[in-house]
Amino acid sequence: MFTGIITGVGRIAAIDDLGNSPQHGKRLTVSTPEGYLHDVGPGDSIALNGACMTVTSLDAGANRFTIDISAESLDKTAGLADPGAVNLEKALRPQDRLGGHLVSGHVDGVGRVLKMEPAGESWELRVLAPPGLGKYLATKGSITVNGVSLTVNSFADRTEGTEMSINLIPHTVDNTALHAVKAGSRVNLEVDLIARYVERMLSAPKAAQ
Repeated sequence: MFTGIITGVGRIAAIDDLGNSPQHGKRLTVSTPEGYLHDVGPGDSIALNGACMTVTSLDAGANRFTIDISAESLDKTAGLADPGAVNLEKALRPQDRLGGHLVSGHVDGVGRVLKMEPAGESWELRVLAPPGLGKYLATKGSITVNGVSLTVNSFADRTEGTEMSINLIPHTVDNTALHAVKAGSRVNLEVDLIARYVERMLSAPKAAQ
């Protein structure tokens, strides 16, 4: 479980094949900020761009760790198949502050950035969510974009999906990898956990309730 509050920006430094067929996944080597891995061990969970992954090995002195990602996960996420900056968040501990919202680290869909432009002292991020996710979005509701807990300012349902507008304060842009997204970028989306359960309770047949 996570909160969507990014604790570091890392970089995918190397990508190695785990096999020679399309069904095989990849091994990613991720570099981290200095000292980031001091309390991390093999088997711990770290979210990369909002996708929960398991640390398979680490070298804290070199500020690097590895994860193995399946072909299925690569197919259902964005930003994990190529070298580049990634948002990092360690798993939530019981004593931690819940600064964002409850995030599972399971990507619900990949959205497309329509706009990332300055708006006053902040930035406006517009993202087109794929069909099927729009019912989970609400004005002032929570959405996770590449692992970052954000607030939906407004949304509009369109034939090809749901367009949402999000305001990013300078701190968020400066301290996450969202500063690198632009129109056309693909981003990982996770809808609000509570909204998912509410939808299920309302749509389930009586026999399943």
